[in-house]
Amino acid sequence: MNISEIPYKIYLEEDEIPKTWYNVRADMKEKPAPLIHPGTKEPLTFEEMQPIFCDELIKQELDDTTRDIPIPEEIQSFYRMYRPSPLIHAEFLERYLDTPAKIFYKFEGSNTSGSHKLNSAIAQAYYAKKQGLKGVTTETGAGQWGTALSMASAFFGIDCKVFMVKVSYEQKPFRREVMRTYGAEVTASPSMDTEVGKRINEENPGTTGSLGCAISEAVEVATKTEGYRYVLGSVLNQVLLHQSVIGIETKTACEKYGIKPDIIIGCAGGGSNLGGLISPFMGEKLRGEADYRLIAVEPASCPSFTRGKFAYDFADLGMVCPMAKMYTLGHGFIPSANHAGGLRYHGMSPVLSQLYHDGLIEAVAVEQTSVFEALTQFARAEGILPAPESGHAIRTAIDEALKCKETGEEKVIIFGLTGTGYFDMKAYEQYNDGKMSDHIPTDEELDKGLSGIPEI
Repeated sequence: MNISEIPYKIYLEEDEIPKTWYNVRADMKEKPAPLIHPGTKEPLTFEEMQPIFCDELIKQELDDTTRDIPIPEEIQSFYRMYRPSPLIHAEFLERYLDTPAKIFYKFEGSNTSGSHKLNSAIAQAYYAKKQGLKGVTTETGAGQWGTALSMASAFFGIDCKVFMVKVSYEQKPFRREVMRTYGAEVTASPSMDTEVGKRINEENPGTTGSLGCAISEAVEVATKTEGYRYVLGSVLNQVLLHQSVIGIETKTACEKYGIKPDIIIGCAGGGSNLGGLISPFMGEKLRGEADYRLIAVEPASCPSFTRGKFAYDFADLGMVCPMAKMYTLGHGFIPSANHAGGLRYHGMSPVLSQLYHDGLIEAVAVEQTSVFEALTQFARAEGILPAPESGHAIRTAIDEALKCKETGEEKVIIFGLTGTGYFDMKAYEQYNDGKMSDHIPTDEELDKGLSGIPEI
């Protein structure tokens, strides 16, 4: 690779925006286990999912065999408002680190929602509108998914009800106000507006909430309100499918300029960004066409991959959602109030869980203070202020680049920069003031959540 011939920012042409989503399940020899009914413990049927999800999204959720799924023209049209996103050569970061490694990042923060979440939000809002629904409900952690869905819902003229994890609702008021500006109704979770919220508050007085809590509330409202369905911003097969546009564009840009990645890195909470980024590269790996090191990076405070159990578990604290086989810390686990709100989920995508179980991807857990050290280094070198979630991938990319400095190897590293951190300044303030701390759960703390995983 002649690095001097590669532009600093690689933009594809409009006609190179993906026309199909890539379904990595089609190439997986070991398919992810199906969602099961929390009562019968049998695989969920299309009919059983209908009260919760939109019909077309259920079809995508259940499809393990179709490799390429056409993107409707209405969604392609919306994608053209902000895609293709740039693949950026981090040459200033390379100089800062004095490393022979070549570092690239796929920047998904250049749309108004500030993150990759819009890729799936617009698809899910489109299918809800097409079905004639009045509105959708959802949860959000740091608020990026809620922001994206509120934008998409406003575009298609449907209602949007968002349950925002309480700690993020309080830490990130400006992101909350963006959602409200787009017409969404935003409620701190757990709330006293739902039966499950009341129960969670009673059982956990003063709780800061979790994504598992917020999911339970959103599902309850969707199933009890005529004309509404629940939509999810991560974890589900359908979401990873929509997010494959990230990886497809990345792979197209690499092929266009002869970039051959050795290591591909993504932050991992539920799995949407990581799954989307690595999907076409994983497809090559599954088909035996190429090999890559694919690394998932999670917070040490919520270590689903690195310290969790591969088992069927409830997707939510209220135990009202379908059960998924995934790496989980137990649906009752409530992580500490770290600033990467989008990564505070007790489980991981069934697709990524199966791939990790099969040894096809790696996982590392990193501490919050080391993440913000990397975020600060990156911001000073590259001039972009990333979201705390993205900082997990940046931390590991820097670590891998420094290993290359020690060995003299010129490896090519690509990581996903999921979004911007301009609404996360309270977190940066804590770090800059030296008040940020790390919480790594003890084995005893994890055992409380792990012991609640049902035996199936």
